[in-house]
Amino acid sequence: MSRRTPSPESATAADGIAAGRTLYGVLHLPPMPGTPFHVPGSLSAAIDDAVRDAEALRDGGADGALLQTVDRVYSTEDEADPARVAAMTRYVTRVADAVGDGFPLGVQIMRHAVSASLAVAKVTGAAFVRADAIVGATLSTHGRVAPDPLRIMGYRRALDAFDVQLIADVDSMHFSWEGGTETTGGVARRALFVGADAVCVAHPDEATALARIADVRDRVPEARIMLGGFLTHENAARLLADADGAFVSGCLTAPDGRVVTDRVRRLADTVREGRR
Repeated sequence: MSRRTPSPESATAADGIAAGRTLYGVLHLPPMPGTPFHVPGSLSAAIDDAVRDAEALRDGGADGALLQTVDRVYSTEDEADPARVAAMTRYVTRVADAVGDGFPLGVQIMRHAVSASLAVAKVTGAAFVRADAIVGATLSTHGRVAPDPLRIMGYRRALDAFDVQLIADVDSMHFSWEGGTETTGGVARRALFVGADAVCVAHPDEATALARIADVRDRVPEARIMLGGFLTHENAARLLADADGAFVSGCLTAPDGRVVTDRVRRLADTVREGRR
């Protein structure tokens, strides 16, 4: 397959998020109810914090936000405790109400709860999900992650959720092809073939990150490529030269973890310069 022909569903999904080069802030959510490190009674305040940070992202010129769980320990299966799903639904609903239309939100229930993420996104009207894995297998701190694309896409169809864009990590801090026998571009090609709408790559070394982007461009020229980390104000222009956008967190926050609007604005200006 030299080029992927988007399905009508994929075209609709793409229409639901920001066009062109995009900057998505990542909101790292504290441990959810139903997980070992959740602090009882903390959910309402944590949601308020997420709302405040999402508003700072919007006001600084970011294109949207990804709400990502940080529960510290996870199952490697495509599953999530009902309390986690309920809590994430509360988060997304409150944030969406606060930021208003035109600021797309994404859902990622870690480590590998892709189906639950799709369900939350569909029910709340979120624009996209990020999947840590969609093809192959990868090793993680929590064990081996082996996605089942048939199950994921079957559930996506059952939900009528092809209007929710699916962005899949293919070579990043979340995913590395087990065995090392496939290139970044090869994994991207496989991920798009089974139903991903975009792919995500990352590496702390700038030259390596650029090489991963180039390999995807070589194998799948039409692919939408997102950077999944390690973007800073200093390297953004270079890393985004041939990528379509980025998920960003660390360089946008103060030492206490709060999003700083001025830091968002500085990075958003760099992204806008690249759109011209």
